[in-house]
Amino acid sequence: MTTTTPGPSALRGAVGTARTRIEGREKVTGAARYAGEIPFADLAHGWLVLSTVTRGRILDVETAPVLAMPGVLTVLHHGNAPRLHTDYVGMLGTPPDPTCAVFQNDRVPFAGWPVALVVAETPEEAREAAEALVVTYDSEPHDTALHAEHPGAYAAAGHMPAETEKGDLEAQLAASAFVVDAEYTTPEEQHSMMEPHAATARWEGGRLEVVDSNQGAGWVQGELATMFSLDASSVRVRSEHIGGGFGSKGLRAHQVSAVMAATALNRPVRVVLTRRQTFSLGGYRSPTTQRVRLGAAPDGRLLALEHRSLNQTSTVYEFVEPSAGVARVLYDADAHRTANHVVRLDVPSPTWMRAPGEAPGSFAIEAALDELAERGGIDPIELRLRNEPDVGPVSGLPFAGNNLAACFREGARRFGWADRDPRPGVRREGRWLLGTGTAAASFGAGAAPSTALVTAEADGSFTVRITAADIGTGARTALTLIAADALETAPEQVRVRIGDSDFGPAMIAGGSMGTRSWAWAVTAAAAELRERLAMATSIPPEGITVRSDTTEALGALARKERHSFGAQFAEVAVDTATGEIRVRRMLGVFAAGRIVNPLTARNQLVGGMTWGISMALHEEAVRDRNTGGHYAPDLAGYHVATHADTPAIEVDWVVDHDPDDPVGIKGVGEIGIVGAAAAVANAVWHATGVRHRDLPIRPDRVLSATVPEPAGGAADA
Repeated sequence: MTTTTPGPSALRGAVGTARTRIEGREKVTGAARYAGEIPFADLAHGWLVLSTVTRGRILDVETAPVLAMPGVLTVLHHGNAPRLHTDYVGMLGTPPDPTCAVFQNDRVPFAGWPVALVVAETPEEAREAAEALVVTYDSEPHDTALHAEHPGAYAAAGHMPAETEKGDLEAQLAASAFVVDAEYTTPEEQHSMMEPHAATARWEGGRLEVVDSNQGAGWVQGELATMFSLDASSVRVRSEHIGGGFGSKGLRAHQVSAVMAATALNRPVRVVLTRRQTFSLGGYRSPTTQRVRLGAAPDGRLLALEHRSLNQTSTVYEFVEPSAGVARVLYDADAHRTANHVVRLDVPSPTWMRAPGEAPGSFAIEAALDELAERGGIDPIELRLRNEPDVGPVSGLPFAGNNLAACFREGARRFGWADRDPRPGVRREGRWLLGTGTAAASFGAGAAPSTALVTAEADGSFTVRITAADIGTGARTALTLIAADALETAPEQVRVRIGDSDFGPAMIAGGSMGTRSWAWAVTAAAAELRERLAMATSIPPEGITVRSDTTEALGALARKERHSFGAQFAEVAVDTATGEIRVRRMLGVFAAGRIVNPLTARNQLVGGMTWGISMALHEEAVRDRNTGGHYAPDLAGYHVATHADTPAIEVDWVVDHDPDDPVGIKGVGEIGIVGAAAAVANAVWHATGVRHRDLPIRPDRVLSATVPEPAGGAADA
């Protein structure tokens, strides 16, 4: 049934008020059960065995000794696993990563490739047997090193054009009054969500059921159905509570192997990845090497902009980290060139990670803008405002609102930017050099077709069913507030059920598109339900249910550049004797559309900015070039920002309205990290006078840099 979308007047009351999470009490008391905790009768446990060579071929899997061990039920590998259908394009417009299609051949394309699954009665028995399994390999030479001049690099599109170009770049650079030409690098980064990947598969009444931790139950359902050649209606995926995802929790090896084992044994099988296994199988953000060339007229107007990015991908699957994409939105120039390139290496496949492309890309372009401001003697904020585009620099489409200038002006006022001495290395407080920095942020505001079911119950309450996912963002609470306003009732009268593929197709929790897409479907269903109720004389015991589908409405939306924007500010203190950097305060001001729940929205933005601190100063997954494996692939060796690293972070937003969009939501899950690392890096330059173009800015990098003496013993400002 096709429905219309209500106008803004129908959306009022609960939306915009701060509400604690509906499921908050369950989570803090332990009543909320995650995928690895839900009990099943006769449950068996699988443990993945990962390759110990970086590249080669499996010669033998010695299963007999392991099958004789206590509790072991089976060992699945390439010699006995069922064949899977992998020649298809999935929900995200790409074929499945072969890492998910486990045990299909004897090839090993990277260290940590799944080579077998040992299934036993208990997790302990499964792990012991998995560690005892002997696998013999024929090892081959490998290449795991990403560098800017790698001969295997090529242009790759991903989810946006690989390259864009207009104007004569070299001519405009030659005509520029001041120029920046610099290379910036970011390291491999891991999602490191609190809850590891876990899935339980079982057959019940001829139907496959998977209880999982994922970012889209419908997404995983569709992939599993296609891969195992099943009718979609015979597969059900449930994912009630998720302890973080950040792009990692789609289809992975553990779900597929659990289905294989449950099918072979005809009993429920659970597979949970260890923290170390997630470093190989959970995806990651690829390291990047980025070159930025900027040229400006004497007044700071950009004449030339080039942003080129290179990331690594696996030899079996192409994934693009589109870091040059952010320059296609934020700034225009007479000559404008951007390019995303990849190189295939013997490494695991990268994947989506919070603000894919925008997070590392904003570090490079925003650090380069700061360098350009320094060389031109222009205030960094003023330089950005002078180069704010009127239309999309590449697309030529009008903006459906671009409030970046409002973010900078409000942020500058609150941060005290006007009192900043622009000279680097002049503020000192004891052994600490102090500095402040800023950066712009942008992230796309998209929506995808979704369906929703809204039921008016006989008791006067309402039930909303939608295949949404709450990965910690507070989606349940946001949808409750949205539904309450759309139904013109109190939030207490609304029950929202999510995380079940049986509720119909809907957008995943990703790309900051979830809440916007789901809200559109819920409000559309609610509008028609109100019309039905106005004509009904009574509500039957089973209630009155309306189903919406937003495909047509989204197709009719005017083509425009739709984005969230933000301005990031940071103050740091640098101890040049130890190399320690402390972020003292941060402020982010955002234009992110209609804010549904200020409490959880602020949490998301603060979380993103905290991750930006972590990106700037701590996070770095390092591979051993000899083995292709990680050094210390765990949370002891992979450093993330903790409470001691995180200062008081302020967040606010400005009014940001799109008159063409009846929902008005843009999403806040990813914009918070964009630009945050650049703001910290720019503040480190302002404190020390030294540019750091490689993340993270570790103490050894600070110590190896030349720090100028304080100018005339200047006191702290």
